[in-house]
Formats: sequence, C-alpha cells, structure tokens
Amino acid sequence: MGSATREALVSSKQVLDATGSVDLAVASELFQVGRAVGGSLQLRSLLTDPSTPDDTKRAIVERVFAQTGDTTRSLVTSLVSARWSSHDDLLEGIEELALRASAVATGDQASIASELFEFGRVVSSDAELELALASKLGRPEAKAALVEQLLNGKASPATVTIISSLVQQPRGRRIGELLRHAARVVADQRGQTVATVTSATPLGDAQLERLRSALSGSYGRDLTINEVVDRSLVGGLRIQVADDVIDGSISSRLGELRRQLAG
Repeated sequence: MGSATREALVSSKQVLDATGSVDLAVASELFQVGRAVGGSLQLRSLLTDPSTPDDTKRAIVERVFAQTGDTTRSLVTSLVSARWSSHDDLLEGIEELALRASAVATGDQASIASELFEFGRVVSSDAELELALASKLGRPEAKAALVEQLLNGKASPATVTIISSLVQQPRGRRIGELLRHAARVVADQRGQTVATVTSATPLGDAQLERLRSALSGSYGRDLTINEVVDRSLVGGLRIQVADDVIDGSISSRLGELRRQLAG
C-alpha cells in the first residue's frame, strides 16, 4: 500500500466520522458503488487519474450513481477526490468505507466483529459451503442470496450486509481472509483491535478477561478477543494481533525442538 493510499484512507475515515447521518442503506450503497467501479476499468481509470479535475470526478459520480442517496454520493466524491496509489487501492478504500459505515450505522461494532469471526469459522470447517461462496463460476447474486438464507434471523442486519456484499466482490481473497479483514476494520472503527486467541481447551471467562486486559495494556488500546479451540496445540496459547503472533503453544515448542534435532 502506497503512502498516497494510506493518506486517502485516513482522510476517508475522517470524512465519515464528520458525516452526521449514516445508516445501513448508505453502507449497502457504498458496497454497490464498489462493485460498479470494480466492474468498469474505464470508470476506475477516470476516478483514479490525478490529471482528471475534481469537478469532472464529481460530475461522474453524480451521473453514474444518481440512484444512490446524497450521503453516499458525498462520501464517494470525497474518496475519488483523494489520490490513490493504484486502481485496486480505490476499490479497497470504497470497501473499507462501506465496512466503517456499517459499523457506524449500528453502533455495536463488537457484536459485528464477533459475528464475522464466527461465520468465517463455520465456512472454514465446511468445504462445500466454502466452495459455494468462493467459486469463480458462481453468480455473485446467488452467493449473496445464500448468505442471507444462512444468516437470516441469526446475525445482525449489518453483518448480513457485510458478508453478502464481500462474497460478491472478493477481489482474489479467500473467504476467511475477507472476514478477518472486515472484523479488524469494524473493530478499528470503535477504537479496538481484534486478538485471535487459540488454545487447546476452552478458556474461562476470567482467563479471557485477564488476557484481554494484559493485551490492551501492551497495545495501548481496547481489544476484542476471538477464541479458537485447536486440540492439536496440546497446551499453551497462540495469540495473533494484526500481524503480531505470540506462539507459546506446546506444539510450537515441540516443532522447534524437532527442527533443532534435525539440524
């Protein structure tokens, strides 16, 4: 990710935070805009070309996305007025803004992040379901309908909107990767970081709270914990926070010992 894109993402978040009224319809429209931009190379080129005047970009947004609401068009205009390092980075920016808007619209980011994590875990354990959602041969609309059928009444409307939108435009990413990224963005909108804690046996509530408190102190911000039980670890914990991995599992130590003996 180039510096221009990083600055554009920060700017887009500031614009969203300053926007008075954002509901789930806005988030859904932003995802629709992302699919439209992703499906047109000409449109992406015009909107990311630094030589295209801002007035021209604004006129393109007003014309192409006339069916969306004023708030959505205003947010998209602010996005395309920024500089992006590549065409794909603009798509990433639209997706991130849609994710953040989904979180703002509901106000319960922790619940959304947890539901995204749980659905990702279900998909990863069901090869048939993962294939149905990830196959390049499947119609995007059919994938969205499948998600809505599976989650109807079982997850928040924001979670359903996010997942059904992401499976329609994965941009080369696996479902698990999509959902983990979405959970991180949603948590970040609330000023939190997601920590994935893997253990051989389930941890108690008191243990999880002590761990959350310790990690929050180390990282200087509140954390939400997603717990994974993996019997192959034998004992100990594996903790992942963003790109940081703390591996204190017995299986890891045994693997390191085997490598030392073999070397």
